[in-house]
Amino acid sequence: MSDASIPTWEQALETLMSPGAAFETTEAEIRGDSMTVFKSTPPSLRYLFGAARSHGDKPFLVYEDETWSFTQVTDQVDAIGAMLVDRYNIKHGDRVGISMRNYPEWITSFAAITSVGAIAVSLNAWWTTEEIDYALGDSGCALLIGDKERIDRAAPVLEKMNIPAIAVRCEGELPKGVDHFHDVLVPGAPLPKVEIAHDDDAMILYTSGTTGFPKGAVSTHRAVLTALQCFSCAATANGMTQPAKEPSKWPVSFILIVPLFHVTGLVPVMLGSFAGGYKLVMMYKWSPERALELIEREHITQFVGVPTMSFDLMESPDFESRDTSSLLSVGGGGAPAPPELVKKIDQGFKSGRPGIGYGMTETTAYGPQNSGDNYMRKPRSSGRAVPILQVKVGDATGKEVPRGEVGEIFFRGPNLIRGYWNKPEATDETFTDGWLHSGDLGRMDEEGFIFVEDRAKDMVLRGGENIYSAEVEAAIYTHPAVHEAAVFGVPHERLGEEVAVALIPKTGQSIDAEDLREFLKPHLAAFKIPSIVVVRSEPLPRNASGKFLKRDLRDELVAQQAS
Repeated sequence: MSDASIPTWEQALETLMSPGAAFETTEAEIRGDSMTVFKSTPPSLRYLFGAARSHGDKPFLVYEDETWSFTQVTDQVDAIGAMLVDRYNIKHGDRVGISMRNYPEWITSFAAITSVGAIAVSLNAWWTTEEIDYALGDSGCALLIGDKERIDRAAPVLEKMNIPAIAVRCEGELPKGVDHFHDVLVPGAPLPKVEIAHDDDAMILYTSGTTGFPKGAVSTHRAVLTALQCFSCAATANGMTQPAKEPSKWPVSFILIVPLFHVTGLVPVMLGSFAGGYKLVMMYKWSPERALELIEREHITQFVGVPTMSFDLMESPDFESRDTSSLLSVGGGGAPAPPELVKKIDQGFKSGRPGIGYGMTETTAYGPQNSGDNYMRKPRSSGRAVPILQVKVGDATGKEVPRGEVGEIFFRGPNLIRGYWNKPEATDETFTDGWLHSGDLGRMDEEGFIFVEDRAKDMVLRGGENIYSAEVEAAIYTHPAVHEAAVFGVPHERLGEEVAVALIPKTGQSIDAEDLREFLKPHLAAFKIPSIVVVRSEPLPRNASGKFLKRDLRDELVAQQAS
């Protein structure tokens, strides 16, 4: 294809979104607000999962030594849906929790829950009993489906709240009120008939809260399906404007290397594979050597993770000896990628091009994306979005600032969450006239590319995990010897950032770093516990309003590490 025949991004989108085209748009009223939507958006996720039946015996899920066809997956979805309704009396709008590592049953449970009109509540598999307690109580779950480790961790909460549970992939005795999955599932049972509307709630994903408690972000069926169509539209436009290094001889396939309780693993990777009829290869746990083995064996074309994982892949001693020529895209999101890593990816893979996405739980994963040649010429940019999602950079009042100026990044569109579960005040703080406050500071250039410059939120981004300082500080302050504590992020070569805390003990008391970490284990997931503990004798620096000067603390610590 000659350069003259390659359309611009704008021309490609005009072609794809015009009347009669695959991504034709129309207007719809959503919660009293008129928005541009895709005309072909399916009525519900139930429809999407039902359509996957047409792929029949084509391989869908590959997990360890198991291969599940689309028929096997959809048959289990039907049986779980029947079990939920007939045995556990799950009704439209009820919340059902999922708490397990990435197993095939995570996927079939999610599909079944949303196919019977219930709301899937995805619990972080790293959570402690205390954190599970909060989420189950906050969401009002009527049932929990989990693996043995998570069920054991949740057992005291389940008994206290009288919540029944189902345990997958385990044998032997279970806590009271917990059924074995294979004992209650009736293979071949038909999926109950349920009416589901576009704007019914589909799922709740918990995102770290700035007040010490996580917030349940609620996505509707329309939001999830719109996000999937946005990803598909953007991928098609990219294919038109940025031809591959060379045509692929392998069908599209994904490797699942991030947790399904994260919006990235759930929406673009898992649900995107369902929607596209793609093979999805699941990993038991992250290992760059195992990932390289699977990429070679299964001819994976799409690698979606956090930049840390791309770094791990290329630093592995097995990288040179493994065949990664099937990979067309190597990227993901969750954190910015250093420009040097972008360049290294482009040079290190025969066919693979680097990519990045700037999505949030609140945008149901979809946001500006950058890839290929555009990413190479603008390696610090998160890219552009298809116009279904409106993006602007605004001042403190939300008024748009001129191109090139830094302000807060705002989003508006049908893929956004409808709000936070049971938290109207937090919802009102996050949305203004339908615009989502991202909490990130950035700028937009003349071509519409977004550059994220800093985070307005008090947050640490560790290997793609959002860790809010307030939550960690709240747990640290329960230690009887702590007088003052300030949590912040410091740069880390592989993880992007690691969690640090500077603290002052109470008069006459002392604090040992390892003792503090042990103290925090029952209260915080392991990735939130500070890896760096600085015990100071002088007061922590504050500004005129009394807030800790965390940037000063970070700079001081970085300087000490460098000396």
